Amino acid sequence: MVAHAEDSAPAQGDVAAPAGEAFKFEDLVQKMKDKAGKAYEPATPKLPEILTDLDYDQHRSIRFRPDHAVWKDSGSNYQLQAFHPGWLYKEPVELFEIADGQTRPIHFTGADFEYRDPLDADKFKGLDLPGIAGFRLHNPLNTPEYFDELVVFLGASYFRALGKGNVYGLSARGLAVDTAISGPEEFPRFTRFYLQRPAQGEAEMRLYAELESRRVAGAYQFTIKPGVNTVVEVDARIFLRDDVERLGIAPLTSMFLFGENDRIGFDDYRPEVHDNDGLLILRQNGQRLWRPVRNPEELALSFFQEQDPAGFGLLQRDRSFDNYQDTEAKYQRRPSVWVEPVNGWGNGHVMLAEIPAEKEIYDNIVAFWMPDHGKEAGSEHRFAYRMIWGRDPEPGTELAQIVRTSTGHGGAAASDPDPKFRKFVVEFDGEALSGLGADAPLKPRLTVQNGSDKHLQVQRLEGGAWRVVLDIERKDAEIPVEFVLALQLDEADVTETWMYQWSGNS
Repeated sequence: MVAHAEDSAPAQGDVAAPAGEAFKFEDLVQKMKDKAGKAYEPATPKLPEILTDLDYDQHRSIRFRPDHAVWKDSGSNYQLQAFHPGWLYKEPVELFEIADGQTRPIHFTGADFEYRDPLDADKFKGLDLPGIAGFRLHNPLNTPEYFDELVVFLGASYFRALGKGNVYGLSARGLAVDTAISGPEEFPRFTRFYLQRPAQGEAEMRLYAELESRRVAGAYQFTIKPGVNTVVEVDARIFLRDDVERLGIAPLTSMFLFGENDRIGFDDYRPEVHDNDGLLILRQNGQRLWRPVRNPEELALSFFQEQDPAGFGLLQRDRSFDNYQDTEAKYQRRPSVWVEPVNGWGNGHVMLAEIPAEKEIYDNIVAFWMPDHGKEAGSEHRFAYRMIWGRDPEPGTELAQIVRTSTGHGGAAASDPDPKFRKFVVEFDGEALSGLGADAPLKPRLTVQNGSDKHLQVQRLEGGAWRVVLDIERKDAEIPVEFVLALQLDEADVTETWMYQWSGNS
């Protein structure tokens, strides 16, 4: 059974505040800073052999008993359930509850889980768990009568959340280290969590986490505010014990298999398959950069240089079921995530990595903030930001938005395909354009690198949207073509700025 009283069996390893002593976030920060000054010494509790040998089917047959949820009968707006260790999850995490300012271990045993076929439940009787794989928080997000899943922390430093009406899609991470470099990526992991016991009727939930890997240590504070758009406020204190090449802040990980702009090679009845269809960057001057994502033929990296960005995020703008036709995956209900810095982030880049994928089970899109400085051993950072998860979390704008990007072979419909030519069709819609007549003097602001436009046309569509049609000739077939496009009226942008990369066939 779950235990979280003073006399509970103590969790293994050292703790920021021993059971029954005061917890302060600044003490946790100092502890992780001290750890970063020493060699990495992982202190992962060892799993019994019966758990390390679990395969995928066996592990997925283990279910937490909802009637054993922590805080279930407390009148709280939150309930805590655990994920069972084993299979891929061989490094257990430890949980502590903070109540009246003091810490107490939250301990789970085999009695808190159901062991279904093909497992023999008798073999797990009396099983004592040295930790858990992760946990989820439940909240009456959609209706007062039912506690829905709200937030999940599971695996390394991964977590994901839902807004009202969403189904799970993309994930976030606490930190990314050396993603998409020539060497191996390092995956820091949350090793301990401290959860503030939610008071009866309290709307917010606060928790803290320790993060460690060979080259980094960190202390994190999360404040969770459920709603139509669920807000997760993050205060990350990061300390480097060794040099890193690429430090990724507020990493987002998603899936894009194919869509209206890129579906070459997929024979599928569904028009589109993706968790998110684009990256949005908001600059301090109000300029909005929209970059549709792709499933490239080989790894593609894009770097957007910024100073103190106002925000960035991976969005799912297309919300029509007709454009997905998937009654099970419900891609039209996958959340968007918008990241807003709270403190100044300085100079750096938003990095977008697009990785080839053949199946929708693979997350192949990564985006994060990469600071220009502070990647040497001994560096320390504080990044405070809010993450907004939901159907429509992006900030409002008077600019017309990019609502569709389509591609195909260049030239007229009857012409033979030529790999050097490709057609790009970009559609803009919004109040800034809807009242304009077809003779409005809209002009495209277009730059093309490694290519030239052979045909460009601006058209008003029925309903008030506008379309730009481009036929582009590629110069060097070995390097990508880069585009920047916006519509202007009286030499001022009235739309978002479309950015795209043509590499391979799409």
